[in-house]
Amino acid sequence: MSFCAHKLLHAALLIPILSGLALPALAQRAVNPVQLDQDGTIHMPALTVPVSGFLSPEGKAYMAAHLNQLRNPAMLGQTNGVPNLLVGYLERERVLYPVKREDTSVGGVHAHVYTPANGIADNNRDKVLINLHGGGFSGCWAGCAELESMPIAALGRIKVISLDYRQSPQYKFPAASEDVAAAYRELLKSYQPQNIGIYGCSAGGMLTGMAVAWFQQHDLPRPGAIGILCAGAAPTDASFGGDANYFTMSLGEGRLPPPAPAAGTSGGGMAYLAGTNPNDALVAPTSDPAVLAKFPPTMIVSATRGFDLSNAVYTHIQLSKQNVPAELYVWEGLFHGFFYNPDVPESRECFDLVIKFFNKWLGKP
Repeated sequence: MSFCAHKLLHAALLIPILSGLALPALAQRAVNPVQLDQDGTIHMPALTVPVSGFLSPEGKAYMAAHLNQLRNPAMLGQTNGVPNLLVGYLERERVLYPVKREDTSVGGVHAHVYTPANGIADNNRDKVLINLHGGGFSGCWAGCAELESMPIAALGRIKVISLDYRQSPQYKFPAASEDVAAAYRELLKSYQPQNIGIYGCSAGGMLTGMAVAWFQQHDLPRPGAIGILCAGAAPTDASFGGDANYFTMSLGEGRLPPPAPAAGTSGGGMAYLAGTNPNDALVAPTSDPAVLAKFPPTMIVSATRGFDLSNAVYTHIQLSKQNVPAELYVWEGLFHGFFYNPDVPESRECFDLVIKFFNKWLGKP
């Protein structure tokens, strides 16, 4: 028998064996519960998603507690600018990160100045950080300001000035950008621009990018470095946009995404940005590569369950395309603004990296 004939006979004998053993399994695999539309829209079946195994034990407990707290309506309000969800974290930070706080005005903008209780480090005496607090452009002063400023001031041994910028419903864009510019102009009288850093979380992260674009349009020198935390600098639609609306939001917030807005609108549901052009570089700097190319070194922070993740990743790519030094840090298993809880190791990791980033870049020409 020829070699070819032998192979054909061998195949013929295997067919009934494979038919009896393998085809039922193959047929079972062919039943795919994931549905696909022609335009690429995916319809997913129900999923069971446990807390990430990469989290620290404290992080796992934190994630579970966070999701359960969000189901309690009493935790969703805020009192005197402090969300009920964050009250305990704020009390802990005041114990862990002692600072001196001064209530003042900078360039006509109400502000809190945080100075480390053990003094500013010698190498930071000519440097300063501006914090732009989170809160959806509609609150969380001074709760979020304190949570974002105290750890950085205390651990970094650097002065942090948190601005009480104008917000909705009283004010609309570009009021907050104007406030940041006014304070920045005042600080330029005492500090070199390369010695000034700006950072913020959520709305404050968005505002950090907006402010840099605003500085360019108004002939102000760029700051030494910026931190866009829990946010990005790309156009927003429902929430922060992208895949994160449908995946990481549900995992991190235990709720469905908000409905998509009308075409051509912007703001991610934030009243402050209602009516703005989503492709205006003063709102979303990634809309203009020329604006983005003039950004200072930028740190971007997100998490795999943060609804800001897609916007953060997209912003990092666009900055890198323009050769802007950009560093993206994504924490596994955690959610939007996770570092407000100072008692989990992942938060301390974030604080340390923020400080390391500004130490690396501030002061460079």
